[in-house]
Amino acid sequence: MPIFEYKGLDKTGKSKKGTLDAENIRTARLKLKKDGIFVTDIKNKQNIGRGTGSLTSRKKISDGKVPIRDLSMMTRQLATLLKANIPLVDSLSAVSEQVEHPILKEAIADSKNLVNEGSPFYKTLERYPKIFNKIFISMAEAGELSGTLDVILLRLAEFTEAQDQLNSKVKSALTYPVIMLVATVLLLMGLFVFVIPKMVAVFESAPELQLPWYSKMIIDMSGFMVSYWYIIIGIFFGAYFVFRNWKNSPHGSAQWDAISLTLPLFGPLTRMVAVSRFTRTLATLLVGGVPMLQALDIVRNVVDNAVLAKAIDDARNNITEGESITGPLKRSGQFPPIVIHMVNIGEKTGELENMLIQVSEAFDFQVRNKVDGLTSIMGPVVIIVMGFVIAIIVFAIMVPMFEMSNIGA
Repeated sequence: MPIFEYKGLDKTGKSKKGTLDAENIRTARLKLKKDGIFVTDIKNKQNIGRGTGSLTSRKKISDGKVPIRDLSMMTRQLATLLKANIPLVDSLSAVSEQVEHPILKEAIADSKNLVNEGSPFYKTLERYPKIFNKIFISMAEAGELSGTLDVILLRLAEFTEAQDQLNSKVKSALTYPVIMLVATVLLLMGLFVFVIPKMVAVFESAPELQLPWYSKMIIDMSGFMVSYWYIIIGIFFGAYFVFRNWKNSPHGSAQWDAISLTLPLFGPLTRMVAVSRFTRTLATLLVGGVPMLQALDIVRNVVDNAVLAKAIDDARNNITEGESITGPLKRSGQFPPIVIHMVNIGEKTGELENMLIQVSEAFDFQVRNKVDGLTSIMGPVVIIVMGFVIAIIVFAIMVPMFEMSNIGA
């Protein structure tokens, strides 16, 4: 079915634009009119999913990214429609009209067309790896093959929402200290480059003035920054690029992952976040009917840490040989005892999925508390450090000023 791109005005005169699928342009206009939109421009974008559209348009959608909140909302809407016994094609059609994000809208419309032609739903999602990750596709496949796609999609929506909340919590906690640190650096640069050189000119007007050692040190630092600022900037960017290249290399990435788990304050938080992702993702996949070995292949990438990924690989190899998952996780020394204990109980009782969910909820709670604690501590610490540094600079400048006033007197 063709996809049309339109521009128009709603009943309040507000501009509207978007896409919708219809049999022809007349049907598209009728749909928009029914929705209260006065069409000013409409054109056929052609069926991107069936290959009749341009390669540029198709690549734009397949390479595009969608915010996790839009994806979660779409997933929940689709699950609700399927739970109401609405056929998949009709559900996808309704969702494609409801979704506001243009890339996701066209991806769902394309998926609907392919499903209508007989393709499995999960296969259509594989065309958009930047939108639907391996977890989403594997869950959709398990749900479609088991006939419980509505239930699986609802769990998937809850999973993505929980991950989004956790990521947002961590990012928001780091935003304030980073802003304060940047502000401190800019303020110090302003003092060293603009304020202190002017004070030096004042001190030079009094040749009998003897500057203390700390004032001389501050003035020398200021002079170096003013004269060789390009060297400082070059060193900064050079160090950044060296660090980035090292971190992106296979060997450097593994080393950095190991270091990140041992950093003061942030190390335990990094481990908590990774363990929470591991337990929640594995539980979601197992509940969705994804086989254990396939689930572990997916989970190893979700933890985003080479050290923990190796422990998961060892656990997968153990399961392949007919052993349990508990042993390798315990031997790795990377997972907290509570995780090992709960996984062991879950394996013995056949309630592994429920145990993993309980562990993930407990760690999510710990992450929130840890983040709140770090936020409450780091803000005052940054302010104190900033105030201390500025106080030293002011002291180094004001003491000679008082001595100059005494000399003048």
